[in-house]
Amino acid sequence: MQVALVTDWLNQYGGAERVLEVLHDLYPTAPVYTSLYAPQVMPAAYRTWDIRTSFLQHLPLAKTHHQAFLPFYPLAFEQFDFSGYDLVLSNASAFAHGIITPPETTHICYCLTPTRFLWQFHDYVKNESLGWLARLLLPPLIARLRQWDYASAQRVHHFIAISQVVAQRIAQYYRRESAIIYPPVNTAAYHPADGHDDYFLVLSRLVPYKRVDLAVQACSELGLPLLVIGEGRDRARLERLAGPSVRFLGRLPDEQAKEYFARCRAFIFPGEEDFGITPLEAQAAGRPVIAYAAGGALDTVVEGVTGAFFRQPTAQALAETLRTFDERQYDPVAIRAHALRFDTAVFRERLTAFIAQKLAF
Repeated sequence: MQVALVTDWLNQYGGAERVLEVLHDLYPTAPVYTSLYAPQVMPAAYRTWDIRTSFLQHLPLAKTHHQAFLPFYPLAFEQFDFSGYDLVLSNASAFAHGIITPPETTHICYCLTPTRFLWQFHDYVKNESLGWLARLLLPPLIARLRQWDYASAQRVHHFIAISQVVAQRIAQYYRRESAIIYPPVNTAAYHPADGHDDYFLVLSRLVPYKRVDLAVQACSELGLPLLVIGEGRDRARLERLAGPSVRFLGRLPDEQAKEYFARCRAFIFPGEEDFGITPLEAQAAGRPVIAYAAGGALDTVVEGVTGAFFRQPTAQALAETLRTFDERQYDPVAIRAHALRFDTAVFRERLTAFIAQKLAF
């Protein structure tokens, strides 16, 4: 079987890229088609892959400022030729599902979400520092891209959603049904410690929509120790909000981050995410999660068993949950057992079964 993989872009590393790595492990000879690729910021292993880029790869500044090239992404993905492939798997949160495949090729989209900045534009940009010109020019462009996005979604043969909320968005925005297969989590890499220390933990890219500001403000108000692991353009603003109980550790090596996971009082997950792998990494280390009760956290956190929710996206609501939080009521063994339901092996088994079923007809 001839297989190709497609992903939006390869110029930053996060949850989408972790999924792509498992897909590539399943199909190691499959070429990876993408809009652009910046090898210097991606794991070294990617340099051994067959990565095929679009014309955007050769445009000045595209690899470092890919958002500025929004009008060109539909063409970038539609120009790829998938003749000769039996299966194309797109790993998409933006434009990658917009490819055009020949009639004999099956296209399965593993949908991380329908494109947030198209379908949830106002929510997406309300915390961004957009100038008046961008706010004037972007809405008509976004409207045109939404039309293309809907039309291109009709070309996909089968959708897989990563969570209940993403399945709901696929139905609402694309009028398509989807199966749900949760993203892979490398639970074997995390282990409970013999005890915990007196700090709460956030690990995230520091960008506005992640809402790390809620954790910073709540812990500062209560004087609770908070460690923030990660980097991003929002760091300077977050540091200005932080009190003396909050420390920013920057980006850390994976092994060091795992130690912080295992020894925190609890992991705080303050934003609304489509899924969210870090809460499950914390649970794989036996630690409870305090999460905003929305998005993928509703699939991955069991209230009272593996963590607690706060129900309004405010620092005050999170502070109220922190005031009454008692980590002693949570069993690390039960928390880790829950996380194992999302292990990479489970993902591989469910995905391969889904593909076999769809290609049998």
